[in-house]
Amino acid sequence: MKSEKVSGVQIYIPESRTKLMEFAFANKKILVAVNGEKIQHASEQTREIINRNVGYSDGIGAVWALHKKGHHEAIKIPGCELWLDIINAYQTEKSFYLIGGKEEVIQKAVSQLREEFPAINIVGFRNGYLTAKDDEENLINDIGAKKPDVVFVAMGSPKQELLMEKLYLRHAAVYQGLGGSFDLYIGNTHRAPKWWLDNNLEGIYRTLMEPRKRIMRDIKLLPYFYNLVLNKL
Repeated sequence: MKSEKVSGVQIYIPESRTKLMEFAFANKKILVAVNGEKIQHASEQTREIINRNVGYSDGIGAVWALHKKGHHEAIKIPGCELWLDIINAYQTEKSFYLIGGKEEVIQKAVSQLREEFPAINIVGFRNGYLTAKDDEENLINDIGAKKPDVVFVAMGSPKQELLMEKLYLRHAAVYQGLGGSFDLYIGNTHRAPKWWLDNNLEGIYRTLMEPRKRIMRDIKLLPYFYNLVLNKL
């Protein structure tokens, strides 16, 4: 599969979501969402994490950067949709393990998944608070014992990626970092309406809905889009 580096961040360029999923399963890869913010604010650590694994264009800022580099086939693949695509496509043949969110969130997410996907085989799950001394070690051992085909980790970056790499060392599988996708799935948070999504304006919609939370974040991204327009990425 083709890939391209944008400001040192390697992004894979699948022809479709299906091709990305097939590639991940064929090679047992860790999937890492990449957007303009992750490119703009990449540290040496986060850049190396993405480049060791499979970064995909989760945000329109990453897609536009790939288009600027001549990859007009690049598409946006929202991670909050991709994990459900994986479940839908592989629920009858793969096993799943879920990590992340508060206890009530992960419990509700698992219950909802079992209702929506009756054939799903969830071999384990736990919340995202690995606070006790042995929590991480116990989780690694549980993953190693149950050997799921797919592990979803919703803890935010780079925490979730660092954990996935530790888990991968014990048990190779398909891993995907989900950020806040469990909350989104159970309805605690909401995406932009369809028109905003279809016109690649989700970021603007979210800023309009949560200006205090997002305005400084957006201002810090202005250099990214400036460099994007001037082909400096």
